[in-house]
Amino acid sequence: MLAELLSFNLFALFLVFARVGAALMLLPGFGETYVAPRVRLLLAIAIAVLVTPIVEAALPALPESPIQLLLLLAGEIGIGIFFGALARVLLSGLFVAGMVISYQIGLANAFVYDLTAAQQGSIVGNFLTTTGLLLLFVTNVHHLMLGSVVQSYNLFEVGAPLPLDDLAYAMTHMVAKSFVLAMEIAAPFFIIGLTFYLGLGLLGRLMPQVQVFFIAMPVQIAIGLLIMAMTGIAALSWFVAQFQEGYVNAFTLG
Repeated sequence: MLAELLSFNLFALFLVFARVGAALMLLPGFGETYVAPRVRLLLAIAIAVLVTPIVEAALPALPESPIQLLLLLAGEIGIGIFFGALARVLLSGLFVAGMVISYQIGLANAFVYDLTAAQQGSIVGNFLTTTGLLLLFVTNVHHLMLGSVVQSYNLFEVGAPLPLDDLAYAMTHMVAKSFVLAMEIAAPFFIIGLTFYLGLGLLGRLMPQVQVFFIAMPVQIAIGLLIMAMTGIAALSWFVAQFQEGYVNAFTLG
């Protein structure tokens, strides 16, 4: 009897760990490349240990065949990846906004390694993603992300077929929302950039002998940094609010 109880508890823990660990691979702040894999592993095990007694009654018994076990684990890992990917897609909106802003203010060629995106990106995008990620933890939005993984057991029954159509619709909606968010953050720079380029065009037509490029570049960068200083707080606050709203509303779609 003791052996059966121990086996069941270990299986339940392993099943919960599959979903939680998959989510932590992609959740912003937890799944970054600069976070040590051992730290993520220990955190996933700790969360699984805490969650298992809560959801243990809803977990199925150990499957009889290895194929059924693999299918069960694949479903749990898929759900965890889905929850992590939703948050990652929302965060990528800042990366896109940073690239657009860089083109508008003349810093498109100032590339640095973006630790959040794990690739080369603009210096403005690196600043926005790093600051936005910091604000997610300062405002305790990471509790929302971890809580959503725990609450997912009420939304997705363990062992039940995955609603692939609803998952695809939610992900599509999240990608669209992330792009709209990026354009909203970069909207002031679109307006200023369009006005600035029109002025340069008129100046070039009226005074062809003027070296427009050498005159415009420092002014363009200075105006861009000024606009960023004026709108940065509002833009990042809007991102945090939209992140919370979008992450919560994603699970009511379909």
